[in-house]
Amino acid sequence: KAARQHCSVPFEAHLMVYTPDVMAEQYVAAGCSRLIVHAEACTHLHRTLANIASLGATAGVALNPSTPANMEPKSAQVRAMLDAAGLADSVDVEVDGGISATTIAGAAGAGANVLIAGSALYRHPDGLKAAVSELRALAVAAHD
Repeated sequence: KAARQHCSVPFEAHLMVYTPDVMAEQYVAAGCSRLIVHAEACTHLHRTLANIASLGATAGVALNPSTPANMEPKSAQVRAMLDAAGLADSVDVEVDGGISATTIAGAAGAGANVLIAGSALYRHPDGLKAAVSELRALAVAAHD
């Protein structure tokens, strides 16, 4: 909340907790315009996402796979659930980590639209700009 007055970029909170509904209102009141929750931590994910939307924030779902092979089925399952609940256009599906040139097409093709890459960016031989361009192109191609 104290930083909100000093910065004009949107604030996002990644609530990696078991009770995001309890904390959501506090984060929105502090100035966050986007709240991301973990699918695995929510008993009723669709209710949590609707609660976040009712507070006036954009909701996102983060998937934190234990191994990269689990990423695509989880993304597809969450995307299908959002479609069925009528939330597909208002909720992002985020894969939090494990994104690289070899995993991004599968994650994007399965329905994830926010993809977190770390080491794949910093280990790219041509630098950050080239890494971002490559990953973005691979993700866009997977959606086409």
